[in-house]
Amino acid sequence: MTRPCDALPPVRGTYTHGAPLKDLVWFRVGGPAEVLFRPADADDLATFLAARPCDMAVTVIGVGSNLLVRDGGIPGVVIRLPAAFSKIIVDGTRLRAGAAALDSAAARTAADAGIAGLEFLRGVPGTVGGALRMNAGCYGSEVKDILVECTAIDGTGAKQIWTSAQMGFSYRHCAVPDDVIFVEALFEGMRDEPAAVRARMEQLLGRREGSQPVRSKTGGSTFKNPPGHKAWQLISDAGCRGLKVGGAQVSEMHSNFLINTGDARAADIEALGEEVRARVKAKFGIVLEWEIRRVGVP
Repeated sequence: MTRPCDALPPVRGTYTHGAPLKDLVWFRVGGPAEVLFRPADADDLATFLAARPCDMAVTVIGVGSNLLVRDGGIPGVVIRLPAAFSKIIVDGTRLRAGAAALDSAAARTAADAGIAGLEFLRGVPGTVGGALRMNAGCYGSEVKDILVECTAIDGTGAKQIWTSAQMGFSYRHCAVPDDVIFVEALFEGMRDEPAAVRARMEQLLGRREGSQPVRSKTGGSTFKNPPGHKAWQLISDAGCRGLKVGGAQVSEMHSNFLINTGDARAADIEALGEEVRARVKAKFGIVLEWEIRRVGVP
C-alpha cells in the first residue's frame, strides 16, 4: 500500500502528519492519524480523491461522537471536513445542511425557521454526514423520515446525488458504498410555529439529558437494538451495569453507554464492549451488534 507521505496530491486544504485524534473524539482516547486532511471545500476534496493513488487508505471522521479510534492510530489519510462544510440554509420548509454541520445546529435552525419534523436531531450527537451514514435517529424518528436527497463525492472524485429512496436506509444503516463521502444534505419538514417546535425539541432534549450520561466521555449508544429487544435492557439483565475494564465502565445511568472514567485506553473500551457482548450472548443467546464505529489498529 502506498505510504501517504510519499504520494499526497497538491490541495488547497491542509495536511497534518501524525495528527493527534484523541481530542477530536468524544471518548478522548486513541492514537494519531498518519495524515489528517482538512479539505478547503468540496472541489478540493474531489481533487484529492481523484488524484490519490487507488491503494491509499482513506478514513472519514466527523466530530467523533460515535467513534472509537484504536490506540495504534489510523494508517493512511484521515479526512475531517472543516467549518466550510457546516453551512445551513433554509428554503421554505426545506433545510440544506453541510455534512460537517452539527445535527443539533440543524435542529435549532429548523426550529427558528418554524420547520417541524427535525426536532429529533437535537438529541442526535454528531454531524449531518455521520447521521446520513448511519440513518441516525431517536425517539421514533430517523434521518430517512426527513431526507430529500444528499450530495456526495465518490472515491474517484466524482460528484453524486443520492435521493432518499436510493440510500437503502435500514435501522442505523445506509447501503451507500463506504468510499462515498457525503458533503451536503437536503431535509424537508413541515410548517409550524417556531415556539411550538422549540418546545417539542427541548422536551426531547430533557428526556435525553435525564436518561443518558451526556456529560461523560462516551461514544453514544454502544450497541444496536436487536429485533424485538432493547440493548440496554439486555445488558442490564446480564449483570453488566457498572462493569469495568481498566478505565472503561458500563454507565450506571444508561447501560448501553460505555464511558471513559478518566484514564481508559481504547483497548479497555473495546474489551469492555466485547465482554458485554459475551455476557449477553451467554445469558440470552443474542449477539449484540456494535453501533459505535471502531477504526484504526490496536
